[in-house]
Amino acid sequence: MTTTAQPPRTEGRKAQPEHLGHVIFITAAAAMGGFLFGYDSSVINGAVEAIRGKFGVGSEALAQVIAAALIGCAVGAATAGRMADRIGRIRVMQIAAVLFTVSAIGSALPFTLWDLAMWRVLGGVAIGMASVIGPAYIAEVAPPAYRGRLASFQQAAIVIGIAVSQLVNWGVLSLAGGEQRGELAGLEAWQWMLGVMVIPAVLYGLLSFAIPESPRFLISAGRAAQAKQVLAEVEGKGVDLDTRVAEIETAMRSEHKSTFRDLLGGRGGLLPIVWIGIGLSVFQQLVGINVIFYYSSSLWQSVGIDPSSSFFYSFTTSIINIAGTVIAMLFVDKIGRKPLALIGSAGMALSLGLAAWAFSYKTGSGADISMPDLQGTVALVAAHAFVLFFALSWGVVVWVLLGEMFPNRIRAAALGVAASAQWVANWLITVSFPSLSDWNLSGAYVIYTVFAVLSIPFILKWVPETKGKALEEMG
Repeated sequence: MTTTAQPPRTEGRKAQPEHLGHVIFITAAAAMGGFLFGYDSSVINGAVEAIRGKFGVGSEALAQVIAAALIGCAVGAATAGRMADRIGRIRVMQIAAVLFTVSAIGSALPFTLWDLAMWRVLGGVAIGMASVIGPAYIAEVAPPAYRGRLASFQQAAIVIGIAVSQLVNWGVLSLAGGEQRGELAGLEAWQWMLGVMVIPAVLYGLLSFAIPESPRFLISAGRAAQAKQVLAEVEGKGVDLDTRVAEIETAMRSEHKSTFRDLLGGRGGLLPIVWIGIGLSVFQQLVGINVIFYYSSSLWQSVGIDPSSSFFYSFTTSIINIAGTVIAMLFVDKIGRKPLALIGSAGMALSLGLAAWAFSYKTGSGADISMPDLQGTVALVAAHAFVLFFALSWGVVVWVLLGEMFPNRIRAAALGVAASAQWVANWLITVSFPSLSDWNLSGAYVIYTVFAVLSIPFILKWVPETKGKALEEMG
C-alpha cells in the first residue's frame, strides 16, 4: 500500500546541522515503520492461493482474511496520535514493533482461517500506528532546513518494503520448488513468507532504543532539559536552544485542536473542501491499485502464468512503483499537483483499459487457463504501466494535496476524515476483487478504468492547485 501523509512544507534555517549523519540515522530508523507498513501490507500477496488451498475457502471468505488487516489499520491510525501524546513517540514505535513481531509469528503458524485473520488484524493495528507515528516523529526531529527531504524517507521506505516483500516471496517460492505449499524445514512456503517479517520487526524495535524521543513530546512532558539535548544533536550546537524551546512551546499553545464539528457546513453536511479531500482519497483507491499489491501473484496465475513467473512479475511491479515514486518526488514541486495528477489519471485509464481488453481473452477455468500470447503480453505491459502512472502521480500527489489544501483551523480533523475514507475504500476494493474476478476479470478492470476516467473531470473542476502557496493562504 502506497498510503502515507506528507508533512506540510516548512521554511527552514540554512545552517547545516553538525551531525547530519546522525540525523539521517534517526530518520531512517523511524522510517523502518514505513518499511514494515509496506512489507506487511503486500507480503500477503504471495500466500493468497496457498491459504485458499490450505483452508479450502471460497473467494468471499478469502477476501475477508486478506482485507482483515485494513480493519486493524483504521484502529491503529485512530489511536496512535493520542497514545503518542500520552506515552511518547518512541514508546508507540516499540508497541508497533511488538505487534508486527507477534503478527508475523501468529500468521506463520495459524490453526484456523479465522485465527489467521486475527493475526492479520493485529498486524494491521501496527501498520496504522506506523503510518501515523513515522511521519509525525520525523517532522518533529528533522532540522527545518532538511525537513522536506527527510520526510520523503517514510514514503521511500514504504515502496521499498513492498518491493522487498515480493523479493522475499519470490526467493522462498524458488527454494520450495515453485510451490506455495511446498515444504521448507517443516513449514509450508507461504508460512515462511509471512513469518520472515519477524526480522525487520525485531530490527525496528531494537532501533527504537537507539534514537531519541521527540523534542516536542519532551517539552509537553515538562522535560525541557532533555529536549535541549536532542535539539543540540539534530540541529547543531550553534542553535540558540532556549529560543528553539520557546518557539516550540509557543507553537503548541497556539495550536487549534480541530474536531469533527469544525468540518460541518455546506451541502451534504461537510464543508466543500472536506468532500474534495474525501474524493481524492476514494479515487486513489477505486482505480484498483491495491489489487496489484495484494493479489498480483494470484492475478497472473489466474490467466495461466506459472507461480514462479507470477511472483517475478509481482516483484518487477514493485520496482516500477519505486521508480514512479522517485519521479513524483522530483516533479511534484516543478510542474504542480494538478498537472501531475491529470497525467497519472490519463495514463491509468489507458493502461487499465488495455488490461481489461487483454483479460477478456482469458479462456478455460480452474488449473486449465490460458491467454493468447499477444493479449498476455499486453496485460503484463499494461499492469506495469498502470503501477508506474499511479506511483508518479496519485500515489504521492494525493498526500501532498491533503497536507496542504485544508485551512489551518481544520487541517488535522479533515486529514483524519480523508484518511479514514481511504482505508474504507481500500477495504472495499480489497474485499470485492476475488468475487469480481470470479465473476468477470475483464469486467473488474472495466470498473477500475471507469473510476480512472472519472477522476479527470473531478481534478479539473474541484481540486485546487496548491503549488507555491503558503499554508496560511488556504481558505
